[in-house]
Amino acid sequence: MPLRLAGEGARVALAVVAVEEAGSVALGGLLIAVLLAPTVLLAPLAGVALDRSPRPRLLVLGAALVSAGALAIAGFLGVLPLWLIVLALLLAGCCSPAFLGGLSSYVADVVPGHERAFASDALSYNIAGVAGPALAALAMAAASGRAALELLAGVAALGAAAVLLLALPARPAPEVRTSVVADVARGTRHLVGHRPLALSTLSGTLTQLGAGGFPVAAVALAAERAGSVGAAGWVVAAFSIGGLAGALLTAWKPVRRWTAHRVMLATFTATGLGTIVAAVVPGFALTLVAMGIAGLFTAPGVAAMLVIRQRESPPEVRSQVFTVGSGLRVSAAAVGAALAGAIAGIGAVGLTAIVGIVWIASAAVLLLPLAPRSRAA
Repeated sequence: MPLRLAGEGARVALAVVAVEEAGSVALGGLLIAVLLAPTVLLAPLAGVALDRSPRPRLLVLGAALVSAGALAIAGFLGVLPLWLIVLALLLAGCCSPAFLGGLSSYVADVVPGHERAFASDALSYNIAGVAGPALAALAMAAASGRAALELLAGVAALGAAAVLLLALPARPAPEVRTSVVADVARGTRHLVGHRPLALSTLSGTLTQLGAGGFPVAAVALAAERAGSVGAAGWVVAAFSIGGLAGALLTAWKPVRRWTAHRVMLATFTATGLGTIVAAVVPGFALTLVAMGIAGLFTAPGVAAMLVIRQRESPPEVRSQVFTVGSGLRVSAAAVGAALAGAIAGIGAVGLTAIVGIVWIASAAVLLLPLAPRSRAA
């Protein structure tokens, strides 16, 4: 979790340090993009490396150390050459799939029970999403964006040390060793051609279009209903606190009565409906309540999505499935933010309602019929 927490906080700290040290909001956006962009491109290779490695823990450790070093270097924006900072963040972005989707692919190997294992994993993402920006904000309030990045680098280094405590088993070695290109192709075929996995991946990716646009909608809601864009933090916090509560509840009592696809369908729909309610209710207080309820349903759906990845992927491509799925979600969130910014002129109600509709559309994907299950890659 420290690695994920550092990553979430870095998105905030990079934007602030760019303004503090270079007076440029655009540069902050560029640095964040450099950190995130390689994720989806390198995700298949990271997955193949983990699936092939006899010591996957060392790969995750190396990726964690690179990320910690990159954040430490980025904290010296304005002191070190910009090209060096961009290169460091680019390397960190190339390594991040190893401890985002990559670590998730081993959760069921180290935690008993798939439902509880992935509920706990979803909880770690929710905690990181709340605590990461909060930690960065505290450091920036007490000192500066530079100090926040150095603190987050320390958190990432702590996460690297924690990796040493993990027992990540090697995947079974294939009888016939194939090339990396062949392994990527095999994983891609399985991800696209295995219908239960393909539908859950598409659904989970589409949710992030809405999640990426949500902060933009939150700003619009705050401006219209609270008279201050600064109140957008309360909107985001309400949704995040709801998500954290849902994650805690799911980790304590995983949903076992329904299939994982049904859990995704129900919870993604509930999040969408809650977001639409938040768009139309009167008053800022009711908006916060509705957003909290909408966030409550996110964690069970994410946990169910991770269960599907585990169950529907053979060991030889499992890490690849997880890293690619994670990379697609990160990329979709970036696209969602850009699209929301482009249509922000339609107003808070319309923008927030569209975010909710996207969540419902992502759930509707799961209504498509599932093909007979097949474990073949």
